[in-house]
Amino acid sequence: MSKLNVDQKTIILLFSDKKSDFLIPDYQRPYAWEEGQCQTLWDDIFSFAFPDNNYEKFDKDEEYFLGSIVTFENDNNKKEVIDGQQRLTTLMLLLRAFYVKFGNMQDENSKSTRERIAQCLWKTNEFGQADLNVLKIDSEVATDNDKEEFLEILKTGIVTKGQKSNYAKNFIFFQQKIDEFLNDFPSYFAYLPARILGNCILLPIEAESQDTALRIFSTLNDRGLPLSDADIFKAQFYKHYSAKNQKDAFIEKWKELEEISSKIFKPLNGTPMDELFTRYMYFVRAKKGIKSSTTEALRKFYEKDKYAILKLDETLPNLKILVDFWNDVYTQNSERFSQNILRKLFILNYAPNSMWTYFLSVYFLHNKNESELVDDSKLKIFLDKTIAFVWGYAFTNPGVNALRTPVYAEMINVVTNKDVNFYEHKFEVNSLKNAINNFEFKNGRPITRSMLTWWAFNNDHQEIPNINTNFDIEHIFARKRQENDKTLTDIKNLEALGNKALLEDKINIRAADYRFSDKTKYYTGFTNSKGQNKEGTIITELLNLAVNNSDFTEQDISIRTEEITTKFINYLAQNNLIKLN
Repeated sequence: MSKLNVDQKTIILLFSDKKSDFLIPDYQRPYAWEEGQCQTLWDDIFSFAFPDNNYEKFDKDEEYFLGSIVTFENDNNKKEVIDGQQRLTTLMLLLRAFYVKFGNMQDENSKSTRERIAQCLWKTNEFGQADLNVLKIDSEVATDNDKEEFLEILKTGIVTKGQKSNYAKNFIFFQQKIDEFLNDFPSYFAYLPARILGNCILLPIEAESQDTALRIFSTLNDRGLPLSDADIFKAQFYKHYSAKNQKDAFIEKWKELEEISSKIFKPLNGTPMDELFTRYMYFVRAKKGIKSSTTEALRKFYEKDKYAILKLDETLPNLKILVDFWNDVYTQNSERFSQNILRKLFILNYAPNSMWTYFLSVYFLHNKNESELVDDSKLKIFLDKTIAFVWGYAFTNPGVNALRTPVYAEMINVVTNKDVNFYEHKFEVNSLKNAINNFEFKNGRPITRSMLTWWAFNNDHQEIPNINTNFDIEHIFARKRQENDKTLTDIKNLEALGNKALLEDKINIRAADYRFSDKTKYYTGFTNSKGQNKEGTIITELLNLAVNNSDFTEQDISIRTEEITTKFINYLAQNNLIKLN
């Protein structure tokens, strides 16, 4: 079991400890606190230390909790800060502003408090005297261009005219608040910093390793974002490229990766950059011949051999190439992709799970040419086979975990220039038919929407909408109609695949308009009583039904269900995914 040292401490006890040598590591995010957060901190501390603006109402036994600081001792005996970076940095700026103001004060209370603050800001000798050249905090944050400004402010207590960072702004803010306080309470000035030092407490949590500290942070932190795996990778890249004198170039490339990733990736877990590294991981796994269905945690995968993968010259450029590819997928870039490919990609966007994104990432990175493009006809074959297999497997072996075994094996086929064939996992036609016929196509099941998307958009004449278009699942034979008329002899037909279609969520069909003849105007579009034009659907099949059918009956549901099922199985056969007898 991991060992933890947890014991709440006052600011003076924590900061003045000789072992307190804090490091904001390179993988942390830049300092982000602005005046609003500093104002809240000041107001909270002041209200605690001077209740009702009266220094005499303070209870010296009371304590004010400022939060936790999670650290671990690194190889250089520094306390590497995993959580609490923002409040720790801000408290240092606050104490430094007080120290400046005490500069010319000669009364004993002021001199004593100034010495105690000095012991918090600077390292001390064996006599407890502060060495004003050696701070108790350092910052190596890779993407913080202002970290030197922070350290300079702590050393000098001065903000120069050209300094515009959050550090500078917040330091000036605290100086102004201290001036106001001194003006209002000149006789009791030393009491406020003394009470901050002696009665404001932090909860330092000292872990035995970085992994433990990160886990604690992820568990405790409910306000900011916990450090992601990508933050750790950033630090490794930063060290690597700094050693090659390419630090600035790396920072620019990293910022670009973050900007694009945050725009296009919306992962359920982790950050957008974590998602990019995950998609790249599968390419590396495939090249290493790893087809095990057990996937390592992202950081565990990349940290092997001291992050050797991240130090390869190809890794950072490949990440940029990969994120550009996915940006073009999600923005439906017609200059990169033909309409045929965009159609397949649109269908895949409604896949029952995300495995296809990893599979396609492997295919693209291996098959791209010097212009970072892939052959259109070969890509179409790959996408069709992927759609057919992923959709079919969702019926016979539901769940993304089951899909790992066949897809991981095919990833290796891709990088070894073999055809994707799913040879060992082809479908037995009768078993597949039974699985589909017995499946309950409830709206909440991902494969329901997947099948309806395939059915609508596999039609070459179907318009391809923006990838972010929201669709609801429409019951062509309305639920309300069954409630009122009890027309269906088999109630299961109400939720049958043949009774469902995609319909844009903006097309709101009123519950009262439950008959098919009422619905058709919503499908085709109409002008309401106020003269407003209500657009119809782009779904070609619904438009055809509205024009050619006067009703949609139970028999129509059965016929359409059989048609969808038959054509889907034929689609699998066309992609050579059906076992031959």
